[in-house]
Amino acid sequence: MSMERFRDRTAFITGASRGIGKAIAKAFATEGANVFLIDINESALTATLNEFREQGLKAEGALADVSDRKQVNAAVQQALEAFGNIDILVNNAGVIRDNLLFKMTEDDWDTVMNVHLKGSFNCSAEIQKIMVENRYGRIINLSSTSALGNRGQANYSTAKAGLQGFTKTLAIELGKFGVTVNAVAPGFIETDMTKATAERMGIPFEQFLQYGASQTPVGRVGQPEDIANAVLFFAMEESSYVNGQVLYVAGGPKD
Repeated sequence: MSMERFRDRTAFITGASRGIGKAIAKAFATEGANVFLIDINESALTATLNEFREQGLKAEGALADVSDRKQVNAAVQQALEAFGNIDILVNNAGVIRDNLLFKMTEDDWDTVMNVHLKGSFNCSAEIQKIMVENRYGRIINLSSTSALGNRGQANYSTAKAGLQGFTKTLAIELGKFGVTVNAVAPGFIETDMTKATAERMGIPFEQFLQYGASQTPVGRVGQPEDIANAVLFFAMEESSYVNGQVLYVAGGPKD
């Protein structure tokens, strides 16, 4: 049974149609929040919104590329029209363009930087205005254990490490306005993105999952819900003294 810890709160979640983003959105909605989903994939967004509504969850959404400030601003306005406020921002939208450095193209680099870093900047810059005015807010950024370095991910590792610096700086700037900023750094999570990584490496997905589990102290790979639970912790009103932190959710110590 839901505790409805987020009743009357509105959560704005990017990249929310699949995987980790969808799990985060569902966790908030199940806890009574209004959720506003942003995604670039129209069919996935429509399917997820329909699924949530059929379950009686309060969900609206908008098609938007987070790296485009105008599209972000339009989506924020739609969220305000739908729910009247934004209390929680989850910067989850992400892409991978994995390649070893000598094969990595400028486009591989720019695409990853634009979605992860510029996207988080665009959403945070726009939504913090609302939060500062309300003197209340929660911003949660999605980093990754890849921030510590990962073969074939010079672009992704750099972006995810950058989000940690972004998190800590915003925590310092926004804390006095009742806005906390924290990050969750997932380890190996079973999603479409990890499936794509297995395909790129030419490894059957089941084998890839087994390997991931064998390398993790708790003996299993993570599920999107594991990340959603960590995000909910940072978003709780009771977490107001937790600010500028990076929580590794990876089944074992990482940093």
